[in-house]
Amino acid sequence: MGLGTWYDAHVMPRLIRCVCGTGQVMKRRSAIVPLARGDVFELGCGGGINQEFYDVNAITSFAGIDPHGALLENARETAQVKGWPADLREGIGEDIPFPSSFFDTVVCTFTLCSVQEPGRVLSEMHRILRPGGQVLFLEHGRSPDTDVAKWQDRIEPVWKRMAGGCHLTRPIGSAFRGAGFEVEPMGQGYLPKAPKFAMWNEWGVARRPGI
Repeated sequence: MGLGTWYDAHVMPRLIRCVCGTGQVMKRRSAIVPLARGDVFELGCGGGINQEFYDVNAITSFAGIDPHGALLENARETAQVKGWPADLREGIGEDIPFPSSFFDTVVCTFTLCSVQEPGRVLSEMHRILRPGGQVLFLEHGRSPDTDVAKWQDRIEPVWKRMAGGCHLTRPIGSAFRGAGFEVEPMGQGYLPKAPKFAMWNEWGVARRPGI
């Protein structure tokens, strides 16, 4: 096993769970995840970090995918402890293994930064949602501040190698609009006590138009 493979298998999952589970991040998750309703799909469900925030009384079914086996096992263990059925599969957002118009809610938190083809992933989320369905998103991406954005451009090549393919410069709200969603912003801003280059956040609801 090479150093890179060992890092991806053993260090990176722990790093992601640590960074994505800090107090301020969890506070923002707690504001968006409980809005999930009906048949729910979570993109990047590995680690199970969001599961504590779901309102089980509002959810008919819960499913998700993650490309990382170790993180996926964490999510399955969390579901067992929570005591609810969960269809959690290994997979990628560019090819979501569920039928069209199957879900009422898609949950996407700190995930679009690391997918290989964000446009295709957004198209897949649009496909699996029923007309009128919602994407609940909480993502980090390109800062609107010119000076910070310049640093993001400089740091991103190294950052991607350290953080499992995470990008710093991807747009958020505008990307959903470009994919045919109607976006209802709930908030935006830098994560407190975190480097600005890494933590410009936007969160809200992106709806698939329809009934």
